Amino acid sequence: MSIAYLDPGNIESDLQTGTLARFDLLWLLLLAHILGLLMQRLAARLGVVSGCNLAEAASEFYPAVPRFLLWLMVEVAIVGSDMQEVIGTAIALNLLSNGAIPLWAGVLITIVDTFTFLLLDKYGLRRLEAFFGFLILTMAVTFGYEYVVVQPDQRQVLRGLVVPGCRGCGGRQLLQAVGTIGAVIMPHNIYLHSALVQSRDVNRQDRRAVREANKYFFVESSIALFVSFLINLFVVSVFAQGYSEQAMSAIYNSCVANDNPHADIFSGNSSKLDMDIYRGGVFLGCQFGLACMYIWAVGILAAGQSSTMTGTYAGQFVMEGFLRLRWKRWQRVLLTRSLAIAPTVLLAALTDINRLTGLNDLLNVLMSQQLPFALIPILTFTASGRYMSEFRNHPVISLLAALLSAAVVAINVFFMAVFVQQLPQVWYVLAPLGLACLLYFCFIIYLVVLACAEIFPVCCGRLGDRCRGRGGQQLLGSGGDSEIVEPLLGDSELAGGTAT
Repeated sequence: MSIAYLDPGNIESDLQTGTLARFDLLWLLLLAHILGLLMQRLAARLGVVSGCNLAEAASEFYPAVPRFLLWLMVEVAIVGSDMQEVIGTAIALNLLSNGAIPLWAGVLITIVDTFTFLLLDKYGLRRLEAFFGFLILTMAVTFGYEYVVVQPDQRQVLRGLVVPGCRGCGGRQLLQAVGTIGAVIMPHNIYLHSALVQSRDVNRQDRRAVREANKYFFVESSIALFVSFLINLFVVSVFAQGYSEQAMSAIYNSCVANDNPHADIFSGNSSKLDMDIYRGGVFLGCQFGLACMYIWAVGILAAGQSSTMTGTYAGQFVMEGFLRLRWKRWQRVLLTRSLAIAPTVLLAALTDINRLTGLNDLLNVLMSQQLPFALIPILTFTASGRYMSEFRNHPVISLLAALLSAAVVAINVFFMAVFVQQLPQVWYVLAPLGLACLLYFCFIIYLVVLACAEIFPVCCGRLGDRCRGRGGQQLLGSGGDSEIVEPLLGDSELAGGTAT
């Protein structure tokens, strides 16, 4: 679960945060991880209490068309995340080989290595988890090494963590700040976590056992996300200290002095250069020795490989839950990786590395656009007494989750406004985009109405039934609104017996 907080898209967002705002947005990075922990807690509780993952619950609750749209949105997020992992792996291989492996070849290599790692699944869950732990340790050691070498100002790090705000920040820093939430919290990871907790044997007939499982899953998630936060903190601090005040000409001179084979990317006339995971590795090699560049590349390679496996498992659970399709993992990998590699390899072959690394920014925005389609359903089910009985959310937790969902929607509105301003102001571009935005927000409103109907059945129940249409009648039974039915999820005792 914690791997999704350490994928190459997150790493690139971290280094951009450091270069643009220095240490001033560390508090926002911490807040994003805390909010992520809140949502992961809800996902784990749903899986433990009900015995169903989020995709299975949504498949039972929503009518056919919204169910299909939810599946489609999650698949878009998975493919987008997979593209980031492909890009990160290709860049890491390019750096490690001193350019001998071109980007397009690195993209193709990711097809082979993914299937290789899938073989680990045959050796059991514990060994697979141990391998994930090794990859996280690799990232902690490599990025921690960079942190020790660069030696960020610890007072500035502490101040950035505890003092909200952003001194002297402009439009670019604001855009980076709102993009941090979308980069950190991955929508498909919420679906994944609700399924992963079912790998543990929990007696759902015993309330004490369920309560204990919820407690220790929360402890486990807290430790995992704390480690993920430290790694992200390392990356932000390294570039906040090392790059923020550097002119490009000075970096180029350092590259030449250290015989860096990638020095030419800093040979332009611009005083400042946008940073990404490729330039970030080269910069570290120029300023602090070639060893830092190779160690950075190893960390990025570990991030890309581990995130690939996460996307594979998430895609499998989502497809089985929504569509009731049980594909073998290699078939699922082939589908997702093909969709991710096709545009990426074309971009790598036909353009330069600047466009390829810049694609990560667009994909981070894409992740943010898909977040409401995970946050609203998980809030719907975990706040429902019909689904969770005594384990339903505390009102404060539901309020925090609702505020987070509202904040994500507001961030998406901001992103869309900024994006539209950068487009040609002609009707044949703006009209389709306007229609797509209208449908996007209408679907969110629809999900919110159904959430209110499930959480507050007395005041909103009939409105939710009308929105759900036939799907709602099938859910409640053919006898009408007053019919008593067995809960759909989990054991009848834990789900509270029968419900209206």
